[in-house]
Amino acid sequence: MENAPQTDQTDYFVYIGTYGEGVEAFRFNSSAGKLEPLGLAGAIPNPSFLATDREFRNLYAVSEIEGNVEGGVASFRIDRKTGDLHLLSSMPSGGVAPCHLTLDRTGKVLLVANYMTGSVSAYPAQSDGHLGEMSALVTAEGSSVNVKRQEGPHAHFIAIGDQNDRIYVADLGLDRLRLYRLDPKYGTLTPDDPPYVQVEPGLGPRHLVFSSDARFAYVLNELKPQVAVFTHDPATGRMTPIQHVRTLPEDYKEETRGAEIALDAAGRYLYTSNRGHDSLQVFAVTRDAGTLTRIQIVPIAGKSPRGFAIDPTGRFLLVGGEVSKTLETFLIDPKAGTLSPAGKPVDVTSPVDVKFVPVQ
Repeated sequence: MENAPQTDQTDYFVYIGTYGEGVEAFRFNSSAGKLEPLGLAGAIPNPSFLATDREFRNLYAVSEIEGNVEGGVASFRIDRKTGDLHLLSSMPSGGVAPCHLTLDRTGKVLLVANYMTGSVSAYPAQSDGHLGEMSALVTAEGSSVNVKRQEGPHAHFIAIGDQNDRIYVADLGLDRLRLYRLDPKYGTLTPDDPPYVQVEPGLGPRHLVFSSDARFAYVLNELKPQVAVFTHDPATGRMTPIQHVRTLPEDYKEETRGAEIALDAAGRYLYTSNRGHDSLQVFAVTRDAGTLTRIQIVPIAGKSPRGFAIDPTGRFLLVGGEVSKTLETFLIDPKAGTLSPAGKPVDVTSPVDVKFVPVQ
């Protein structure tokens, strides 16, 4: 669930989803752009992706357990004064290798994407932070053109429609955005009509973001260095491709994997990360047309940038280097949207995701 900007706030906790022993935490001062390590905040195996509710009372994490075994999902109570996380509940994720989760817009349904098995599960998110028993589990079948990476469905990301009645599942394995109708009262999922949007074969859609008015969708692909731009009808969920923009230089031919995508709060600039090339990319958004123009590619100091997040003031971008085990801070130019390094990287265990929570 996206959280509203907290522009009057200066101090934040930064929670890092990791491939490690648990969620790690930092304290971040948005005036100075400084990070203070707080160590392990909540223990759970490989909490690779995180989500919070709008009130920042609870934090939710997948547990991407190693091996071909069912993963997990957990909820924590956030101590807004110390940054500590207190485990409330944990249960099976309904599939192998859960890699993303998000709350619906009411904050009452938690949705989880299981990468290896391609399934999506739903859970009631209770007001006290506990999770109820699984309320839905949907699966998919098929494959696509990349025989090594697309031998079956691989659900990688879940976006919630602006009316909270539809979800969009980026399926890397099928080259599809799978669409389901969500009943937030009961936490159930049923195939939409049409049930998916087909993307160009071999792209491997990974993450997506909608414009603030939901008229455009931006899909970052993992297998080829491109952002696919779609027009989007929020009423029907129908999407039409209008642009494919390369994220990297034309002469870069080595292995590359897109990772994260985000818009700034004003919707003027779009940011992506790329592993292999080990860089961040900045695009200017033409608001009326929804199209993109790449304006910057900036290297990170570490290796394999995976998740990143723009701080709630919009002044800084924090990105994790999964292989280098580092967290880096970039300053965002408020006029141009471009990035510049701000200080030395700090150590963190195999970072995958970044979430901000205001200190109370």
